Amino acid sequence: MGMAAGVGKTTRALNELRERLERGEDALIGVLETHGRRGTVQAAEGLPVFPRRVLAHGGVTLGELDVDGLIARRPGVVLVDELAHTNAPGSPREKRWQDVETLLDAGIDVLSTVNVQHLESLNDTVARLTGVRVRERLPDAVLHGADELVFVDLPPDDLRARLRAGHIYGPEKIEQSLTNFFTVANLTALREIALRQVANAVEMDAPEGQPGVQERVVVAIAAEETGSRLIRRGGQLAERLHGELHVVTIRPARLSAEQSRMLGTFRAITAALGGQFHVLDAQGSVAPVLVRFVQEIHATQVVMGETSRSRLTEFLRGDIIKTVLRETRNVDVYVISRD
Repeated sequence: MGMAAGVGKTTRALNELRERLERGEDALIGVLETHGRRGTVQAAEGLPVFPRRVLAHGGVTLGELDVDGLIARRPGVVLVDELAHTNAPGSPREKRWQDVETLLDAGIDVLSTVNVQHLESLNDTVARLTGVRVRERLPDAVLHGADELVFVDLPPDDLRARLRAGHIYGPEKIEQSLTNFFTVANLTALREIALRQVANAVEMDAPEGQPGVQERVVVAIAAEETGSRLIRRGGQLAERLHGELHVVTIRPARLSAEQSRMLGTFRAITAALGGQFHVLDAQGSVAPVLVRFVQEIHATQVVMGETSRSRLTEFLRGDIIKTVLRETRNVDVYVISRD
Protein backbone atom coordinates (compact mmCIF):
# COMPACT_ATOMS: atom_id res chain seq x y z
CA MET A 1 0.00 0.00 0.00
CA GLY A 2 1.14 3.53 -0.72
CA MET A 3 -0.05 7.11 -0.35
CA ALA A 4 -0.24 7.84 -4.10
CA ALA A 5 0.72 6.68 -7.57
CA GLY A 6 4.45 6.53 -8.23
CA VAL A 7 5.78 5.61 -4.77
CA GLY A 8 6.95 2.19 -6.00
CA LYS A 9 4.24 -0.25 -4.90
CA THR A 10 4.20 -2.27 -8.11
CA THR A 11 7.99 -2.43 -8.31
CA ARG A 12 8.09 -3.65 -4.70
CA ALA A 13 5.50 -6.33 -5.54
CA LEU A 14 7.46 -7.41 -8.64
CA ASN A 15 10.63 -7.73 -6.58
CA GLU A 16 8.73 -9.86 -4.09
CA LEU A 17 7.49 -12.08 -6.93
CA ARG A 18 11.04 -12.46 -8.25
CA GLU A 19 12.31 -13.44 -4.80
CA ARG A 20 9.60 -16.09 -4.52
CA LEU A 21 10.57 -17.50 -7.91
CA GLU A 22 14.19 -17.69 -6.82
CA ARG A 23 13.07 -19.65 -3.75
CA GLY A 24 11.45 -22.19 -6.06
CA GLU A 25 7.83 -21.09 -5.68
CA ASP A 26 5.40 -21.29 -8.60
CA ALA A 27 4.82 -17.55 -9.03
CA LEU A 28 3.66 -15.47 -12.00
CA ILE A 29 2.11 -12.17 -13.05
CA GLY A 30 -1.67 -12.31 -13.45
CA VAL A 31 -2.15 -8.67 -14.43
CA LEU A 32 0.32 -5.80 -14.45
CA GLU A 33 -0.49 -2.12 -15.11
CA THR A 34 2.80 -0.49 -16.16
CA HIS A 35 1.25 2.82 -17.38
CA GLY A 36 4.30 3.01 -19.65
CA ARG A 37 6.69 3.58 -16.73
CA ARG A 38 10.19 2.44 -17.64
CA GLY A 39 11.08 1.45 -14.09
CA THR A 40 8.03 -0.82 -13.81
CA VAL A 41 8.71 -2.40 -17.21
CA GLN A 42 12.33 -3.09 -16.24
CA ALA A 43 11.32 -4.58 -12.88
CA ALA A 44 9.03 -7.05 -14.69
CA GLU A 45 11.61 -8.22 -17.25
CA GLY A 46 12.03 -12.00 -17.27
CA LEU A 47 9.07 -12.70 -14.98
CA PRO A 48 6.45 -15.21 -16.22
CA VAL A 49 3.20 -13.57 -17.32
CA PHE A 50 -0.18 -15.29 -17.59
CA PRO A 51 -2.18 -14.12 -20.63
CA ARG A 52 -5.06 -11.76 -19.96
CA ARG A 53 -8.68 -12.50 -20.76
CA VAL A 54 -9.57 -10.48 -23.88
CA LEU A 55 -12.88 -8.60 -23.98
CA ALA A 56 -14.39 -6.50 -26.76
CA HIS A 57 -16.37 -3.42 -25.71
CA GLY A 58 -17.55 -0.59 -27.93
CA GLY A 59 -15.15 -1.52 -30.71
CA VAL A 60 -12.21 -1.54 -28.30
CA THR A 61 -10.31 -4.66 -27.20
CA LEU A 62 -9.63 -4.78 -23.45
CA GLY A 63 -7.59 -7.20 -21.37
CA GLU A 64 -8.60 -8.26 -17.85
CA LEU A 65 -7.44 -10.82 -15.30
CA ASP A 66 -8.19 -14.37 -16.47
CA VAL A 67 -9.50 -15.81 -13.22
CA ASP A 68 -10.77 -19.09 -14.66
CA GLY A 69 -7.52 -19.67 -16.52
CA LEU A 70 -5.47 -19.05 -13.38
CA ILE A 71 -7.62 -21.41 -11.33
CA ALA A 72 -7.08 -24.10 -13.98
CA ARG A 73 -3.33 -23.35 -13.99
CA ARG A 74 -3.19 -23.22 -10.13
CA PRO A 75 0.05 -21.28 -9.48
CA GLY A 76 1.26 -20.92 -5.90
CA VAL A 77 1.15 -17.13 -5.97
CA VAL A 78 0.00 -14.57 -8.54
CA LEU A 79 0.57 -10.80 -8.77
CA VAL A 80 -2.65 -8.85 -9.35
CA ASP A 81 -1.86 -5.15 -9.73
CA GLU A 82 -4.26 -2.29 -8.79
CA LEU A 83 -6.70 -4.00 -6.45
CA ALA A 84 -9.37 -1.25 -6.66
CA HIS A 85 -9.59 -1.47 -10.47
CA THR A 86 -13.05 -1.64 -12.09
CA ASN A 87 -13.28 -4.47 -14.63
CA ALA A 88 -14.44 -3.92 -18.20
CA PRO A 89 -18.15 -4.36 -18.95
CA GLY A 90 -18.93 -8.00 -19.64
CA SER A 91 -16.49 -9.32 -17.02
CA PRO A 92 -17.81 -12.00 -14.63
CA ARG A 93 -17.19 -9.68 -11.67
CA GLU A 94 -17.38 -5.90 -11.45
CA LYS A 95 -14.22 -5.30 -9.39
CA ARG A 96 -10.71 -6.71 -9.42
CA TRP A 97 -10.79 -7.25 -5.65
CA GLN A 98 -13.69 -9.65 -6.26
CA ASP A 99 -11.50 -11.53 -8.74
CA VAL A 100 -8.83 -11.73 -6.05
CA GLU A 101 -11.29 -13.16 -3.54
CA THR A 102 -12.21 -15.84 -6.08
CA LEU A 103 -8.52 -16.75 -6.48
CA LEU A 104 -8.08 -16.89 -2.71
CA ASP A 105 -11.10 -19.18 -2.38
CA ALA A 106 -9.40 -21.48 -4.91
CA GLY A 107 -6.29 -21.66 -2.72
CA ILE A 108 -4.08 -19.30 -4.76
CA ASP A 109 -2.07 -16.68 -2.84
CA VAL A 110 -2.15 -13.13 -4.21
CA LEU A 111 0.21 -10.16 -4.12
CA SER A 112 -1.58 -6.91 -4.88
CA THR A 113 -1.23 -3.13 -4.75
CA VAL A 114 -3.50 -0.26 -3.66
CA ASN A 115 -3.32 3.42 -2.77
CA VAL A 116 -4.79 4.48 0.56
CA GLN A 117 -7.26 6.90 -1.03
CA HIS A 118 -9.15 3.97 -2.55
CA LEU A 119 -10.36 2.68 0.85
CA GLU A 120 -14.12 3.14 1.24
CA SER A 121 -14.00 4.55 4.78
CA LEU A 122 -11.53 7.27 3.75
CA ASN A 123 -13.39 8.52 0.67
CA ASP A 124 -14.83 11.64 2.32
CA THR A 125 -11.64 12.37 4.25
CA VAL A 126 -9.51 12.24 1.10
CA ALA A 127 -12.01 14.37 -0.84
CA ARG A 128 -12.02 17.00 1.90
CA LEU A 129 -8.23 17.14 2.16
CA THR A 130 -7.31 16.93 -1.53
CA GLY A 131 -10.39 18.16 -3.36
CA VAL A 132 -10.44 14.93 -5.39
CA ARG A 133 -13.30 12.44 -5.11
CA VAL A 134 -11.94 8.94 -5.80
CA ARG A 135 -14.40 6.87 -7.85
CA GLU A 136 -12.78 3.44 -7.65
CA ARG A 137 -13.18 2.28 -4.05
CA LEU A 138 -12.25 -0.81 -2.07
CA PRO A 139 -14.09 -2.24 0.96
CA ASP A 140 -11.93 -1.88 4.07
CA ALA A 141 -12.59 -5.54 4.88
CA VAL A 142 -10.51 -6.59 1.85
CA LEU A 143 -7.45 -4.84 3.28
CA HIS A 144 -8.13 -6.20 6.77
CA GLY A 145 -8.21 -9.72 5.33
CA ALA A 146 -4.61 -9.49 4.13
CA ASP A 147 -2.06 -11.76 5.81
CA GLU A 148 0.68 -9.15 5.37
CA LEU A 149 0.57 -5.40 4.77
CA VAL A 150 3.64 -3.65 3.32
CA PHE A 151 3.63 0.17 3.33
CA VAL A 152 5.78 1.60 0.52
CA ASP A 153 6.77 5.05 1.79
CA LEU A 154 8.28 8.01 -0.02
CA PRO A 155 8.58 11.60 1.27
CA PRO A 156 6.37 14.08 -0.64
CA ASP A 157 9.32 16.06 -2.03
CA ASP A 158 10.93 12.88 -3.37
CA LEU A 159 7.68 11.82 -5.04
CA ARG A 160 7.32 15.25 -6.67
CA ALA A 161 10.91 14.96 -7.90
CA ARG A 162 10.08 11.59 -9.49
CA LEU A 163 7.06 13.21 -11.14
CA ARG A 164 9.16 16.08 -12.53
CA ALA A 165 11.68 13.60 -13.90
CA GLY A 166 8.95 11.86 -15.91
CA HIS A 167 9.00 8.61 -13.94
CA ILE A 168 5.24 8.65 -13.21
CA TYR A 169 3.37 10.47 -16.02
CA GLY A 170 4.16 11.71 -19.50
CA PRO A 171 5.39 15.29 -20.08
CA GLU A 172 1.89 16.55 -20.92
CA LYS A 173 0.56 15.69 -17.42
CA ILE A 174 3.47 16.70 -15.20
CA GLU A 175 2.72 20.37 -14.49
CA GLN A 176 -1.00 19.78 -14.08
CA SER A 177 -0.33 16.96 -11.60
CA LEU A 178 2.20 19.02 -9.60
CA THR A 179 -0.27 21.88 -9.12
CA ASN A 180 -3.39 19.75 -8.51
CA PHE A 181 -3.25 16.35 -6.81
CA PHE A 182 0.51 16.09 -6.22
CA THR A 183 0.91 19.20 -4.09
CA VAL A 184 3.06 18.98 -0.97
CA ALA A 185 -0.01 19.60 1.21
CA ASN A 186 -2.03 16.81 -0.43
CA LEU A 187 0.81 14.30 -0.35
CA THR A 188 1.64 15.11 3.27
CA ALA A 189 -1.99 14.56 4.26
CA LEU A 190 -2.22 11.30 2.30
CA ARG A 191 1.01 10.05 3.81
CA GLU A 192 -0.30 10.75 7.32
CA ILE A 193 -3.56 8.95 6.51
CA ALA A 194 -1.67 5.95 5.12
CA LEU A 195 0.64 5.71 8.14
CA ARG A 196 -2.36 5.89 10.46
CA GLN A 197 -4.13 3.18 8.44
CA VAL A 198 -1.12 0.88 8.71
CA ALA A 199 -0.89 1.54 12.45
CA ASN A 200 -4.58 0.66 12.82
CA ALA A 201 -4.07 -2.56 10.87
CA VAL A 202 -1.12 -3.55 13.06
CA GLU A 203 -3.13 -2.78 16.19
CA MET A 204 -6.06 -4.87 14.96
CA ASP A 205 -3.74 -7.84 14.37
CA ALA A 206 -2.20 -7.61 17.86
CA PRO A 207 -3.15 -10.36 20.36
CA GLU A 208 -6.21 -9.39 22.31
CA GLY A 209 -6.15 -9.13 26.09
CA GLN A 210 -9.09 -9.51 28.40
CA PRO A 211 -12.35 -8.85 26.58
CA GLY A 212 -13.96 -5.58 27.58
CA VAL A 213 -17.18 -3.86 26.67
CA GLN A 214 -18.32 -4.64 23.13
CA GLU A 215 -18.39 -1.32 21.29
CA ARG A 216 -21.40 -0.80 19.03
CA VAL A 217 -21.57 2.28 16.83
CA VAL A 218 -24.98 3.38 15.56
CA VAL A 219 -25.10 5.83 12.64
CA ALA A 220 -28.49 7.48 12.21
CA ILE A 221 -29.15 8.74 8.68
CA ALA A 222 -31.97 10.05 6.52
CA ALA A 223 -32.37 9.68 2.77
CA GLU A 224 -30.20 12.77 2.20
CA GLU A 225 -26.83 13.34 0.51
CA THR A 226 -25.02 13.69 3.86
CA GLY A 227 -25.73 10.03 4.67
CA SER A 228 -22.63 8.59 2.98
CA ARG A 229 -20.33 10.92 4.92
CA LEU A 230 -21.97 9.97 8.23
CA ILE A 231 -21.65 6.26 7.45
CA ARG A 232 -17.95 6.56 6.62
CA ARG A 233 -17.33 8.60 9.77
CA GLY A 234 -19.10 5.94 11.83
CA GLY A 235 -17.13 3.23 10.04
CA GLN A 236 -13.84 4.89 10.99
CA LEU A 237 -15.00 5.12 14.60
CA ALA A 238 -16.08 1.47 14.69
CA GLU A 239 -12.74 0.41 13.22
CA ARG A 240 -10.73 2.32 15.82
CA LEU A 241 -12.85 0.87 18.61
CA HIS A 242 -12.82 -2.66 17.11
CA GLY A 243 -16.59 -2.50 17.38
CA GLU A 244 -19.72 -3.25 15.39
CA LEU A 245 -21.19 -0.78 12.90
CA HIS A 246 -24.96 -0.39 12.66
CA VAL A 247 -26.48 2.09 10.20
CA VAL A 248 -30.14 2.88 10.84
CA THR A 249 -32.72 4.89 8.91
CA ILE A 250 -36.43 5.46 9.36
CA ARG A 251 -38.58 4.36 6.46
CA PRO A 252 -40.10 7.50 4.85
CA ALA A 253 -43.87 7.65 4.42
CA ARG A 254 -43.21 8.31 0.73
CA LEU A 255 -40.01 7.21 -0.94
CA SER A 256 -39.02 8.98 -4.15
CA ALA A 257 -36.91 7.31 -6.81
CA GLU A 258 -33.93 9.48 -5.81
CA GLN A 259 -34.34 8.59 -2.12
CA SER A 260 -34.56 4.91 -3.03
CA ARG A 261 -31.33 5.23 -5.03
CA MET A 262 -29.57 6.95 -2.13
CA LEU A 263 -30.66 4.30 0.38
CA GLY A 264 -29.34 1.61 -1.98
CA THR A 265 -26.00 3.44 -2.10
CA PHE A 266 -25.95 3.78 1.69
CA ARG A 267 -26.65 0.06 2.09
CA ALA A 268 -23.73 -0.76 -0.24
CA ILE A 269 -21.34 1.57 1.63
CA THR A 270 -22.39 0.01 4.94
CA ALA A 271 -21.71 -3.47 3.60
CA ALA A 272 -18.31 -2.35 2.26
CA LEU A 273 -17.41 -1.17 5.77
CA GLY A 274 -18.50 -4.47 7.32
CA GLY A 275 -21.61 -3.03 8.97
CA GLN A 276 -25.30 -3.87 9.19
CA PHE A 277 -28.01 -1.72 7.60
CA HIS A 278 -31.37 -1.38 9.37
CA VAL A 279 -34.60 0.20 8.09
CA LEU A 280 -37.09 0.94 10.90
CA ASP A 281 -40.75 1.89 10.78
CA ALA A 282 -42.02 4.91 12.74
CA GLN A 283 -45.70 5.75 12.97
CA GLY A 284 -45.11 9.09 14.64
CA SER A 285 -41.99 10.75 15.99
CA VAL A 286 -38.63 9.45 14.80
CA ALA A 287 -36.71 10.10 18.02
CA PRO A 288 -38.37 7.42 20.26
CA VAL A 289 -37.84 4.75 17.61
CA LEU A 290 -34.16 5.65 17.32
CA VAL A 291 -33.71 5.73 21.10
CA ARG A 292 -35.36 2.30 21.42
CA PHE A 293 -33.04 0.84 18.77
CA VAL A 294 -29.96 2.28 20.51
CA GLN A 295 -31.10 0.74 23.81
CA GLU A 296 -32.03 -2.64 22.33
CA ILE A 297 -28.63 -3.29 20.75
CA HIS A 298 -26.77 -1.75 23.72
CA ALA A 299 -25.02 0.84 21.55
CA THR A 300 -22.05 2.67 23.04
CA GLN A 301 -21.67 5.36 20.35
CA VAL A 302 -24.19 7.23 18.21
CA VAL A 303 -23.25 9.28 15.15
CA MET A 304 -25.80 11.80 13.87
CA GLY A 305 -25.80 14.65 11.40
CA GLU A 306 -26.55 18.25 12.18
CA THR A 307 -30.27 18.75 11.62
CA SER A 308 -31.55 20.13 8.32
CA ARG A 309 -35.01 20.81 9.73
CA SER A 310 -36.33 24.29 10.44
CA ARG A 311 -36.71 25.58 13.99
CA LEU A 312 -40.50 25.48 13.57
CA THR A 313 -40.40 21.80 12.57
CA GLU A 314 -38.16 21.04 15.56
CA PHE A 315 -40.60 22.83 17.85
CA LEU A 316 -43.60 20.93 16.45
CA ARG A 317 -42.00 17.46 16.13
CA GLY A 318 -39.18 17.61 18.64
CA ASP A 319 -35.41 17.82 18.29
CA ILE A 320 -34.08 14.30 17.55
CA ILE A 321 -30.55 15.06 18.75
CA LYS A 322 -31.73 16.51 22.08
CA THR A 323 -34.06 13.54 22.60
CA VAL A 324 -31.25 11.02 22.03
CA LEU A 325 -28.98 12.93 24.42
CA ARG A 326 -31.69 13.10 27.06
CA GLU A 327 -33.07 9.56 26.79
CA THR A 328 -29.86 7.50 26.55
CA ARG A 329 -27.33 6.59 29.25
CA ASN A 330 -23.65 5.61 28.91
CA VAL A 331 -23.76 6.46 25.22
CA ASP A 332 -21.39 8.90 23.47
CA VAL A 333 -23.22 11.01 20.87
CA TYR A 334 -21.31 12.58 17.97
CA VAL A 335 -23.01 15.34 15.99
CA ILE A 336 -21.33 15.89 12.61
CA SER A 337 -21.65 19.29 10.92
CA ARG A 338 -23.31 19.51 7.50
CA ASP A 339 -20.37 21.40 5.94
